Amino acid sequence: MPADKQVFPSVWTRVRRQRREQPALSREQIVSAALQLLDTEGIDALSMRKLGALLNAGATSMYTHVTNKNELIELVVDEVYGEVQVPSTGDAAGWRAAITGCARSMRSTLLRHSWIVSVLGEAGLAYLGPNMLRLTEAMLAVFEEAGFSLEAADQALNTVVAYVIGISTSEAAWLSTLARTGQSEQAWADRLWPAAEQAVKEYPRLRELYAAQRSQNPGGIRDDDFDTGLDCVLHGLVTRLAPTAVRGDD
Repeated sequence: MPADKQVFPSVWTRVRRQRREQPALSREQIVSAALQLLDTEGIDALSMRKLGALLNAGATSMYTHVTNKNELIELVVDEVYGEVQVPSTGDAAGWRAAITGCARSMRSTLLRHSWIVSVLGEAGLAYLGPNMLRLTEAMLAVFEEAGFSLEAADQALNTVVAYVIGISTSEAAWLSTLARTGQSEQAWADRLWPAAEQAVKEYPRLRELYAAQRSQNPGGIRDDDFDTGLDCVLHGLVTRLAPTAVRGDD
């Protein structure tokens, strides 16, 4: 079925073409090359033509697996989510540690592939990819084993993912800007502090915060802020969505 005739145009809803002969390229090869291109040159560098040149392959080989750039992005996004640590189930008492580990892994993965945050809202039906489905199912299972209803588990999962993506989007933008300067985060912070302190002279609360942070490692501050925010999110989920038994153990 042509992509423009599909009810929901997506690589995950399109029937894969059957070919008698073995295609010159596999889907895995195409996705791997696209991921390499994205990681080294960014989202603006990705095109079917450039990818074909990188693979030394013609359009026919490419379009056997993907009909357009949008489908390619869906495949690569799911490939990236395959790197996220899937939380273990079977330990109801350890649900917070499991979700925390998963959230930290998701953040690390998104920052490792910083281009991804610019396409998450345009990745079509990426949530139907096998890696995303496996991760979602596992997270739902962890919340459900902890005592959340399935509906509450779904709300909790969406809240955690939204928090991670929100934080990671800001961090990825900052780290991408930093990378273009060729400086380390610490070197940039050291150069910025005099101007920042001058800017907040008339704002006592900001002045106090800036003074406290000056001697700290910027990356460490980001890590601590992420963990503190995540802990607040999980505490709020327990208070709002979990049954009384789980709240009592919080």
